[in-house]
Amino acid sequence: MSLFKQFLILLLLAGAGFGGYQYMRGNLADDNASAAGQQGPHPISVELARATPRIMQRTIEAVGTTRALRSVEIVPEADGRLVELNITPGTRVTQGQILARLDEEIERANLAQAEAVLTERHQSLERVRTLRRTNAVSQAALEDAIARAAEAEAEADRARRRLADRTITAPFDGVVGLTSHDVGARVSAGEVLTRLDDLSKVEVEFSLPETIFAQVMPGQTVVARAAAFPEHGFTGTITAVDSRIDPVGRAFRTRAVIPNPDSTLPAGMFLSLTLVLAETENTVVPEEAIVFEAAQTYVFVAEEGVARRRTVVTGQRRDGVIAITSGLVAGEEVIVRGLARARDGAPLNIVARDRDATAESSATAPEQPT
Repeated sequence: MSLFKQFLILLLLAGAGFGGYQYMRGNLADDNASAAGQQGPHPISVELARATPRIMQRTIEAVGTTRALRSVEIVPEADGRLVELNITPGTRVTQGQILARLDEEIERANLAQAEAVLTERHQSLERVRTLRRTNAVSQAALEDAIARAAEAEAEADRARRRLADRTITAPFDGVVGLTSHDVGARVSAGEVLTRLDDLSKVEVEFSLPETIFAQVMPGQTVVARAAAFPEHGFTGTITAVDSRIDPVGRAFRTRAVIPNPDSTLPAGMFLSLTLVLAETENTVVPEEAIVFEAAQTYVFVAEEGVARRRTVVTGQRRDGVIAITSGLVAGEEVIVRGLARARDGAPLNIVARDRDATAESSATAPEQPT
């Protein structure tokens, strides 16, 4: 057989083999496609959480120091020796209660003398009036007697005031502080015996940035916390907002009053403050349900057992949840676990629903700032 015929036969055999290979490959591909069409995509295992309504608070933090609603230094109005001292630090006193008394023997004697002179002058004035009615004395004598009686009355009033100054009383209800004096000690006028604080309410003054000046006004709620009472929040109200902005710090002063009926908060205590600027009701989902991709934000919503990609607009974050301002409504369920395999249209195998998030949705009361 010639070389050409041999080459032709080999060529025909190679073509027949290649054709058979392509035929078998096509049949296998059709079988695989048919099997895949019958079984469908494999479901992905996910956990869901329900979008819930919640009142979200927009707040700002500040710090301040307490001061008493009213506070005065208790001082004597005269020099003298303490004969009585009723100051027990930390105790509550009432208006008019005697806190201290100075020796008053000399002032009592001075008052008795002034009252005796006043009595004599009044008697003399009555005699002159009687005589004047019969023209036995001149009008000038009567006027002189009137002036002398008025002078004696003024001196008696001064003596009474000097005697009253020996007794020191509380000008209002409050709590007395420490004293460094004892009975028998000699004190001078103006020397501080103690301090009296009205702690039925406490004032707190603090600074806020000028960027929120238009959002702060009297009547807004402020919540204060102290390191000494970590589990207790003290709720107060803004009573005054300064009309000036500090040109250096770009801040303005604000004053709040906090009820303190049990005198729990002393004057001078450092407080951290949370001011509630606004409250709005939003639909919220757990933060882990949000997917950020370039300039787009979306979630996967479970609809009839299938994942659906939904573009959303997010708002405020707080306590592990994030507000959705558009793109989602309360009651819809979103994927929070299994997001790495989630695709639009993928079937879902729901492993669990987030019970905590679902239970939390029933609470629509405003959440307290921490």
